[in-house]
Amino acid sequence: MPSRLSRAWRRPTLEQIEDDELQRSADQAGCRLLASQSDRAVCSLHGELRSVTTRPVSDGVSALEAQLYDGSGQVTLVWLGRREIKGIEPGRRLTVHGRIGRRGDSCVLYTPRYELDA
Repeated sequence: MPSRLSRAWRRPTLEQIEDDELQRSADQAGCRLLASQSDRAVCSLHGELRSVTTRPVSDGVSALEAQLYDGSGQVTLVWLGRREIKGIEPGRRLTVHGRIGRRGDSCVLYTPRYELDA
């Protein structure tokens, strides 16, 4: 007979449940997960925005940056020359299309096309 501790150990955490739900949502949107994408690949990703910030870039040009999480990994979305985009806000789900690049150890998509979920 399993102990209470072993039953609790097998129970999925809230984070695991959210990750599974985001991965199913990406599959339903017809997108592959970030973890399965190769560097410099043209891709379509679907996930939830975790944060949105405005960052100064050189020569006084700003950039809007957002962290998109799809349940398998996180990618930074960068729109150069933008301070805000209507609908791009934390907690929003969307699909983005672009070419994956690297900035240090993290994945980045510059000026991705995007579709907001209703």
